[in-house]
Formats: sequence, structure tokens, C-alpha cells
Amino acid sequence: MPVTDMASGLDALEAQASGPAQGAARTTVRSVLARAVPPLTAAGLVLALWQLAHTLHWSRRLPGPAAVWDRIATAWTEGGLAPALGQSLLRCLLGFAVSAVVGVSLGLLLTRLAPLRTVLGPVLSSVQSLPAAALVPVAVIALGHSERTVYTVVLLGAIPSICVGVMAAVDQVPPLLLRAGTSMGAAGLRGAWHILVPAALPGLVTALRQGWTFGWRALMTAELITATPLPGVGRMLADGNERGEMSLVLAAVLLILTTGVLVESLLLAPMERRVLHSRGLALSRGASPGGKAGPVR
Repeated sequence: MPVTDMASGLDALEAQASGPAQGAARTTVRSVLARAVPPLTAAGLVLALWQLAHTLHWSRRLPGPAAVWDRIATAWTEGGLAPALGQSLLRCLLGFAVSAVVGVSLGLLLTRLAPLRTVLGPVLSSVQSLPAAALVPVAVIALGHSERTVYTVVLLGAIPSICVGVMAAVDQVPPLLLRAGTSMGAAGLRGAWHILVPAALPGLVTALRQGWTFGWRALMTAELITATPLPGVGRMLADGNERGEMSLVLAAVLLILTTGVLVESLLLAPMERRVLHSRGLALSRGASPGGKAGPVR
């Protein structure tokens, strides 16, 4: 066989082998762009309006985006930003983990014990409707300015929200499904584990997302008001307010917003999508409306 024919044959084989890989890579790139473009566009629009307001001097004390970015860079260079951000994340993740365990367990328990739900259900709904700023003074008077106060506020902000969401999710499980499980021998704890929890799982994940939001907001309020030995991002916001430094205030607000959105987008939202995809309640990545859904990876 001539050398040129062998070379052309090898090129054809390589093209055939790389075809599926290139197609998968293009699909992944398109998927990433489809998810990244809308939030980036929204962020760009907000920055443009912000810069316009600064340029037109709509407020004398409103700094531009560049000044706020410089303030964030300065805080990072001085070594105060990373510990504050890490401390806030650690507090919220620990508080959220405890809240998830307690809230889900309590919510499932109340759905099985109607008399207890009648008593505690309105209490949990009332606490859920309270702003975190109303919980902080109570915790400070009871526990003082300490880490326990901060964690207490996070728990009081997240647990009722998760518990109420879990009860709502369980209430939406078809009773016929539970009766079918009971007739097949899945009753009591076994039925709750194998029938109730899987059936209510999409609602449970939604309850956890809501609990994270309430917990993060409660944490920022607690750090804003409470004086602790290890300050967080909320303390940065309070310092900016005390100094009258608008750039520091907006820098803290941007950090709070960005951190909350990143945790939501990178951790909780993918978990919810995977649960929904596994139950056929949402299109898989790369699928078009009316088209065939691809596998979830």
C-alpha cells in the first residue's frame, strides 16, 4: 500500500475517533454558555446602570463600580477580606447543616403526628415570617455577643423554613402511593424511608434551598448587629455604615450577594436539577423543548 494511502487512512480513522469527542465538547461548551450568558448579561446591565447613575451624579455619595472594586481589592490585599469571607461561609455552612438535619427530621415527624403538627405548625410559620433583625436582639439578650448568638440566629432563620417546606412537600405526595406502599409491606419507618422520602424528594430539595437563603440572610443580619471576636462579611457592612464609607458598604453588599448566589448556583441548584431530571420533571442538559432528553451526567 502506498505511504500516501496509509496516511490518508490514518487521518480518516483519527477524524472518526475524534468526531464524538468533539461533538460532546461542543455540546458542553454550548450548555455552559447557555447557562452563563443570562446571568452575565444581567450583571453587565446592572453595572452599566450603576455606572450611568454615578456618571450623572444621581447621588453625591454613590461611588462607581471601579471604586467599589478597588475597595474590595484593598481589603483583600490588607488581609481582612479572606478571613471574614471564610468565617461567614463556615458559620453558614455549619448552621445550615444542623438546620437541614433538624428541619427535615422535624418536618417528617410533624407530618406523621397530626396533633403535634396542629400545635407546632403555626409556631413554625410565625417564626418563619419574622425578620432576622427581630431575632438578633432576643438572642443577644439571652446569650450575649458570642458565636452562640450568631449560630442561634442562623438556626432560627433556617429551621422553620426547612420544616415548613418539608411538610408542604410531604402533603403533595399522592395518598394512593402511600397506600400502595403500605399494601406491599412498606409501613412505618420503612414506608417513610422507601416511599415517602423519595416521593417528596423534589420538594425536600426546594425546602433546603429556601432554608439556605433564610439562613444566609439571618447570618448577615446577626453579624451586622452582633459583636463577635471573629468578624465576618456582615461586620464589614457594619464598619462601612459606622464610618459612612459607601464604597465599603457596597463592597460588602456585593460580597454577600455574590457568595449567596454562588453557593446556590454551584451546590443547591445542580442538586435540584438532578433530582428533577431523575423524575422526568425537567429537561436534561442539551435537550430542546419537544426533543429527546439526553442523559444526565
